[in-house]
Amino acid sequence: MSLLLGFLLLLLMLSLHYSPTSSAATDTVSPGHALAGMSDRLVSNNGKFALGFFKTVSDNSSSYTSRNSYLCIWYNKLPMVTPLWSANGESPVVDPASPELTISGDGNMVILDHVTKSIVWSTGVNATTNDTIAVLLNDGNLVLQSSSNSSMVFWQSFDYPTDSLFIGGKIYRNKVTGLNRRLVSRKNTIDQTPGLYSLEFDISGVGHLVWNSTVIYWSTGDWDGKFFSLAPEMIGATIPNFTFVNNDKEVYLTYTITKETAITRAGIDVNGRGIIGVWYDNLQNWLINYRMPILHCDVYAVCGPFTVCNDDNNPFCECMKGFSIKSPKDWDIEDRTGGCMRNSPLNCDFTMNKTGLADRFYHMQSITLPHNGMNVQTVASQDECSEVCLRNCSCTAYSYGKSGCSVWHYDLYNVRQQSDGVADGNWKSLHIRVAANEMQTTERKRKSGAIIGVGTGAGIGALILMIILIVFWRRRQKWFACGVEINAQEGIGVTAFRYIDLQRATKNFSERLGGGSFGSVFKGCLNDSIIIAVKRLDGTRQGEKQFRAEVNSIGIIQHINLVKLIGFCCEDDKKLLVYEYMPNRSLDVHLFKDNAKVLDWNVRYQIAIGVARGLAYLHSSCRDCIIHCDIKPENILLDASFVPKIADFGMAKVLGREFSHALTTVRGTIGYLAPEWISGTVVTSKVDVYSYGMVLFEIISGRRNSSEVHFEDGGYSAYFPMQVARQLIDGAIRNLVDAKLHGDVNLEEVERICKIACWCIQDSEVDRPTMCEVVQFFEGILELKIPPLPRLLNNITGGSHPTSLLSIDLQ
Repeated sequence: MSLLLGFLLLLLMLSLHYSPTSSAATDTVSPGHALAGMSDRLVSNNGKFALGFFKTVSDNSSSYTSRNSYLCIWYNKLPMVTPLWSANGESPVVDPASPELTISGDGNMVILDHVTKSIVWSTGVNATTNDTIAVLLNDGNLVLQSSSNSSMVFWQSFDYPTDSLFIGGKIYRNKVTGLNRRLVSRKNTIDQTPGLYSLEFDISGVGHLVWNSTVIYWSTGDWDGKFFSLAPEMIGATIPNFTFVNNDKEVYLTYTITKETAITRAGIDVNGRGIIGVWYDNLQNWLINYRMPILHCDVYAVCGPFTVCNDDNNPFCECMKGFSIKSPKDWDIEDRTGGCMRNSPLNCDFTMNKTGLADRFYHMQSITLPHNGMNVQTVASQDECSEVCLRNCSCTAYSYGKSGCSVWHYDLYNVRQQSDGVADGNWKSLHIRVAANEMQTTERKRKSGAIIGVGTGAGIGALILMIILIVFWRRRQKWFACGVEINAQEGIGVTAFRYIDLQRATKNFSERLGGGSFGSVFKGCLNDSIIIAVKRLDGTRQGEKQFRAEVNSIGIIQHINLVKLIGFCCEDDKKLLVYEYMPNRSLDVHLFKDNAKVLDWNVRYQIAIGVARGLAYLHSSCRDCIIHCDIKPENILLDASFVPKIADFGMAKVLGREFSHALTTVRGTIGYLAPEWISGTVVTSKVDVYSYGMVLFEIISGRRNSSEVHFEDGGYSAYFPMQVARQLIDGAIRNLVDAKLHGDVNLEEVERICKIACWCIQDSEVDRPTMCEVVQFFEGILELKIPPLPRLLNNITGGSHPTSLLSIDLQ
């Protein structure tokens, strides 16, 4: 028996000596113990944060996995690891080495190569004692402190932020010492290596997004006590409460949250945009509520050198003509810093400065010019400007216009293609220098075709020309018959598909997504694996009118909150519209269907803001004012991140800027119709405002405004919009919110959205706000007062339930 006990004791001692202490249930690493390998981790005392080593798999493709191990902090209980801080971003432990975190003999926290015991990373402080421990605190701060006195902290991770800001952490600048604690983006989606973008404050207290520590491409403006003047959208980020301090010694930004269980993420992403996001358990994913700048192409050099950025395209980066992606693998993990490289070298000797007069230029139109151009004063013509560039080997482009001649040397950054539907005087022309053979290929083909044409005889050439003209004329007739003209220079920016291609893409229209009065919608997939939604319209006159309305309205504009029309088909009586596919279907499914997932209040609030921005764009930012005329939950689609997209422009009315109103037939859906539709008076964009207000009521309640709610005494509930109007006056709004949310709402936001909804449904269109003003209400820019009772609606309903208000489409 004694021999057995002795053997077991020996095994226990060997196991303790061989393996580092397991950290699965502790928040501390002490001397003589280690956090080793990929399975050990520290967990904060409250269970919220974890610290450990891991390798990242790309969000885009599981085939890209990092060989680098990083010591990171992340939220412990989420199904996916989202690093919030990393210790050794610039010095990873590379396979096949195994990492280990321990306390060194001098009291520092160090990362070791487990085999060689060489130091990879260290806190590097001069501790007054070597009796130190590393502790992961409840707020996610990793500290090196005295084991006997927790208030004696020698080092903390909050002083060395990476790409994320923790609750209680700071983006900080010391005005006396110049110390700058900034957020720095990651290089790509699989490594913690620092990238080129940073978020930081200057000594005046203005925040900036900066490229390569040199170029400021976005600024916050001044703090007004609630938000920054150039970033009012921060007030709509819903969860964080920001605190900004700016005095003689320091400037910093920090934030707290009122809901302790909320899981938030604030920082800078790999593409150089500031973000604020919230984790939603019912979505099992992050929902990014705030991005700034909103557009990818507003980020400096986001695509790298010799590229063109276009926010209307996916992907938004492409190489210039004569160039190819330098590292396709890097682009797949969102590292485009290498940009594109030349397919053929220029006819220049850079060492001898041998001029390249044989090089050629290709012309790019409707773009923003690269930064750092040099103006050449002595040039009087475009030919002279071209020659100035050709005589300098480092010159890569020139532009000639009203402002004279400008040339660019070496890499070209920040070239941006004009967005569809945008008219702006800032769009210019640029001539890109390429090797002669890049242009000769096209010319050679054209000359070869001409020689063949001559060789085959004038008769055959004439026959071919006649066939081409007939085909072109017939297609043009078909497009004109549909009310759509395609022109190479002034086209509407969408693709004309063949019917057989859409039939193949939809597997002969086998997967029906839904339908309406004008036809059905089917799911499909194009050759490049782009999932699409194809609306097949019926052959009625109304179907033809809807086809023309949609192509001529949504076909010429682009906005993040408008569904994108990819293309159309018009062959004989076959009329189809091709849209981007929305995986989360329409808003009505989530609000009114019993088996659908319940949308959190934060998601609903962001949907309300997104729809407002989309309508504001239609009414105020397009060349012509576009009145949708049928805003309702069925026409608000939701993408994979629940970003709302206004859809179904079949009833839309395009109104020239020289007109303020229109006289047209009634269109829309009863229950969302403004009074002027019924009275037969002229209509303006305010009819959309009224419909939007009705949608807001349904977002609040989670049920149709026309739904009947029975009480135990046999009575009915008052018409919901009137309930809201009265409760605002009485100051009781909590009971108005969808019961499925169980009271988990932001009451300040509930009050704001109730007020906006009631202002939107005022009797007279002059009393309703514009959609631009609605957006400003949400952003807190305009003061929002308590609205009066809508008298007409109150008289019609008598305060009771209007059973006649059913959702019936008017055709």
